[in-house]
Amino acid sequence: MSTLPDTPQPRAGSRAWLLADTPLTRTQAVWGRRYRIWLGLRKNPLAVTGLFTVLIVLLISLCAPWLTSYDPGAQDLAHRLAKPSSLHWLGTDELGRDTLSRILYGGRITLGMVIIVVAIVAPLGLLIGCVAGYAGGLLDRILMRITDIFLAFPRLILALAFVAALRPGIESAILAIALTAWPPYARLARAETMQVRGTDYIAACRLTGATPARIVLRHIMPLCVPSLVVRITLDMSSIIITAASLGFLGMGAQPPSPEWGAMIATARRFLFSEWWVPLIPAIAIFVTSLAFNFLGDGLRDVLDPKEK
Repeated sequence: MSTLPDTPQPRAGSRAWLLADTPLTRTQAVWGRRYRIWLGLRKNPLAVTGLFTVLIVLLISLCAPWLTSYDPGAQDLAHRLAKPSSLHWLGTDELGRDTLSRILYGGRITLGMVIIVVAIVAPLGLLIGCVAGYAGGLLDRILMRITDIFLAFPRLILALAFVAALRPGIESAILAIALTAWPPYARLARAETMQVRGTDYIAACRLTGATPARIVLRHIMPLCVPSLVVRITLDMSSIIITAASLGFLGMGAQPPSPEWGAMIATARRFLFSEWWVPLIPAIAIFVTSLAFNFLGDGLRDVLDPKEK
């Protein structure tokens, strides 16, 4: 009796539902795309390392009250500049404050600043870039010349100028970083918009009677999101460094706030004697920034079609 050759059997369960070539619902298509992104990201060990490092930093910062029994602002001059020990795992600073507590609570401030800045600049840059790219003409030239003016100045210098015009503090630092961080997103969104505005898909939207505002908001901006996500992830490290630099220069978070840059500023005079005091917040900045860079590189490989 002849037998038919073995044929691959369909995958069963949720994996088959996620990887279906013809999704039956919008929800299935959305989750299928997310699952494929995860599969692509999983092939990059550095990207996975960066992802889990970022998640761990976020988790321990949120759980800081349960991970340490010390108040980050409580002073204990009898144990000032103590070396790392079982009592203080990462030692104490010049005022006897527990360094581990300040690192954990400082993560809330630093990462909170990053999240707020991204929440401001990403929609702003995306909107400006898409409007400029779709409208063209005089409006495009005006918006891009404004963008070029902001790009002409180093980000840190411009942020320092904005903070000096306001007043030192976390709120001023967030506003200053946001005002200096949006131009790259606008340029990227404009480039993406100029590639798709002449496609048949956008022409069909016009034929259905869609207004320019609806086309930009509902059809063009979603197409720019993947590239923007990659740019945001890669840019988070520079936002962290800018926020820490403002704190180090005394223009961001003010003492006794446990912000990582401000911690380095107050401890820099102990670099050659009690080296662990300034080194530990520097390591926190380095590890977090590097993790975002690893994650951004992995997302670029997965989301950017030019990399495939």
